Amino acid sequence: MTITGLDRYRQMVSVMDTPLTALKGVGPKVFARFEKKGLRTIGDALAFLPYRYEDRTTIKNLNELLPGEATTFMGKLKRLEVRGYRKRRVLEGLLVDERGALSLKWFRGNFDWLLKKYPVGEELIGYGTVGVFAGRKEVVHPELELVGEDYSASESDPVTPVYSEVEGVHQRQLRRIMRQAVESGARARVPLVPQEAQALSGLDPRWWEDPGRIWRELHFPSKGGEDLTKIVAGCRHVAVLEEFFLLQIALLLKKSGDEAVGGVKHSPTYKLVKALLSSLSYELTDAQRRVLGEIRADMERPSPMHRLLQGDVGSGKTLVALNSALLAIEGGYQAALMAPTEVLAEQHFKNISQLLTGLPVNVRLLTGSTTAVERESLLGELSTGAIDLIIGTHALIVEDVSFRRLGLIVVDEQHRFGVMQRVALAEKGRDGALPDTLVMTATPIPRSLSMTVYGDLDLSVIDEMPPGRRPVSTKIVKERGRGEVFQFVRQEVSKGRQAYVVCPLVEESEKVELKAAVETANHFSSEIFPDLSVGLLHGRMRGSDKAEALEAFSSGKTQVLVSTTVIEVGIDVPNATVMLVEHAERFGLSQLHQLRGRVGRGGNESWCFLLAGGSVSEDGWQRLRVMEETNDGFRISEEDLRIRGPGDMLGTRQSGLPDFQIGNILRDGPLLEVARGMAQAVLKADPPLSSPDHSVVKRVVEARWSSKLSLLYSG
Repeated sequence: MTITGLDRYRQMVSVMDTPLTALKGVGPKVFARFEKKGLRTIGDALAFLPYRYEDRTTIKNLNELLPGEATTFMGKLKRLEVRGYRKRRVLEGLLVDERGALSLKWFRGNFDWLLKKYPVGEELIGYGTVGVFAGRKEVVHPELELVGEDYSASESDPVTPVYSEVEGVHQRQLRRIMRQAVESGARARVPLVPQEAQALSGLDPRWWEDPGRIWRELHFPSKGGEDLTKIVAGCRHVAVLEEFFLLQIALLLKKSGDEAVGGVKHSPTYKLVKALLSSLSYELTDAQRRVLGEIRADMERPSPMHRLLQGDVGSGKTLVALNSALLAIEGGYQAALMAPTEVLAEQHFKNISQLLTGLPVNVRLLTGSTTAVERESLLGELSTGAIDLIIGTHALIVEDVSFRRLGLIVVDEQHRFGVMQRVALAEKGRDGALPDTLVMTATPIPRSLSMTVYGDLDLSVIDEMPPGRRPVSTKIVKERGRGEVFQFVRQEVSKGRQAYVVCPLVEESEKVELKAAVETANHFSSEIFPDLSVGLLHGRMRGSDKAEALEAFSSGKTQVLVSTTVIEVGIDVPNATVMLVEHAERFGLSQLHQLRGRVGRGGNESWCFLLAGGSVSEDGWQRLRVMEETNDGFRISEEDLRIRGPGDMLGTRQSGLPDFQIGNILRDGPLLEVARGMAQAVLKADPPLSSPDHSVVKRVVEARWSSKLSLLYSG
């Protein structure tokens, strides 16, 4: 019987899913220790790559070690003892070889355990950064291993992998277990990137010839010296491209699957759009016009639109979305705009209602605060088509919400939602046709991140600000500078301006020392600005109280508004010129950029003061200085991504964020572009992935990504 590619893939999956208990030396106790590390199967172990390698081909004599270098060293332990210096205990050791000596020091740790672990007179191999103290070379808190008489053949390889700690499992034991996993996985591994795609990778074809070599070299490199870096980098390059290629196939299949389902073909009259644009006291920017043209072209096609609209704070995304909604309404369809918070939904409703004054468009608001009576009436109007545009929160995706003819959904601040919530709203469409989808974000998404989370969406960018928007001056302020900032706020208020004060929490927390909004509002109103009108806004207030607080600030009745991050997006008070952010070091840069965007909206010179706590690290100061240096949202988001990683940057609700075993979008971003081209070439030649080689790819994609990305293609 002929063994097909699919059969070989099934064999590989079977091996990858094999529990680690099948390996020699992994009994119940050892398995429990691996399980605590998240390692349960051979597949898990293969993705558990070494964090560094001991290159024994480059071990120097102790007298050749250079200060400042991180290196592997070897010698005999001549002395190891605990000494006391000014009431501080230090464990000191002396390592020697035929030509020199090296001091070893520990300032913390279980000294008794270390004394037993490393007997004097034993040969040790170690790793660490060489320093100098009192004229003698030393390594502080070295990583050490006994060479010993039982030094196995496997340990005499030119390069030894060093893994992050599995509690209770010695490195040598860990390596023996990993070698078994690697051999099992390497024998079963099949190529998952077709040959025609491999040719587009830019790699020498020899890197793709032996699939099993990838695991062997990543865990137990065959060569040291100058070849080590080349081998590990090449094999990792292949593994990362494979992961990225499969994701890009999944995203492209999802997009083509959506198009196959069919969408709404809009036939607008442009009467409402022209009426709205003629009522404005300003002209659209060239960027807004360009983006509207891209959206209009999508909406006039029969396939569903899936477009991501990026634009910095204040660039005019909402107006573009409203024009898009009018295109749908003119053709007899309904439109829905979903926002992540009630405050933002209410602001959208207020602003859009004002913009549509005099136009025959019925706009309504649906949130969790909508009363039962209002909701029942509203749902009835929505199902009959009497409502043209509905603005709301997650309340829009509740099961009993139905539309007569939903033609467009707009999701604002998409990173606050999960992919499945976007899909849930799209499924409100009728007659088997998917409504067009426009996803908006004011958080500039780095391209490497957008190609993973939003890879199924076409991209439009508003890269131009409306005339009159002035850059906001930003300044980091330490505790001792508070008084000057408060005096500055008072000066601005005396000119008729207003200010925001943002605090991270509503109530005091015992775990983190943050200023609470409620207490801060009381403090500001009674002690800092007793002669000014100080308001309060936070997410736990009732809807009516939020609306009242916002109205008081918008009308100028409230001069200083103390708030949580509920004002991060959507709040538009042109008269506000000062933003104070308490404990700014606790926020992500993209979030600080959003908060800063609440001021400077009226053409007046505006300021953002980042008040930092007393225990900010040097890295924290450097991070905040980025805010002082630039107003460029894309540069800020790139820095935020680098510092916090994609999960924290997007928020925990972003269920669409893919999990990579080997790839890292911060480090491997350029490879995403390569993988995209590889995937496009394969799907262009074989859209259904029906050839024998491609059927394996399709099966892998279905198994790995279908539930997360809601692939809609059949077969």
